[in-house]
Amino acid sequence: MSVEGKAAKAMSRKVLLIGHCGADASYLRIAVRAAIPEAQVLAADEPAEVQKAVADGVDLVLVNRELGYGFESDSGVELIVSLHATHPELKMILVSNYADAQAAAVAAGALPGFGKRELGSKRVVELLRGSAQA
Repeated sequence: MSVEGKAAKAMSRKVLLIGHCGADASYLRIAVRAAIPEAQVLAADEPAEVQKAVADGVDLVLVNRELGYGFESDSGVELIVSLHATHPELKMILVSNYADAQAAAVAAGALPGFGKRELGSKRVVELLRGSAQA
């Protein structure tokens, strides 16, 4: 890929936040921008928004462990299962401090994730940067 092509791809990176409260979404936006300064960060808090964002194309999805609002289930892992079934190429990460939830998410098709307590760490920067690569 040419330098121009790589630059264009980098400029088009989109990261979708699903099910995060306002404060957590703000912290996650900061973390994403620290790792991928050129990324566009979107948020979705209901199934129709998720489907539209995924259909429009996103490079990475950060799913909260607990969902609220209009989702059929309050489980982020169940959402990962559902999205992986219809979009197996979609890169997803569960945001949770619980090891059992992380293991379930990876078993469901997600990439290894991180907890909110880790935000700002070098590990999270590396995970985000590596996960959003083409």
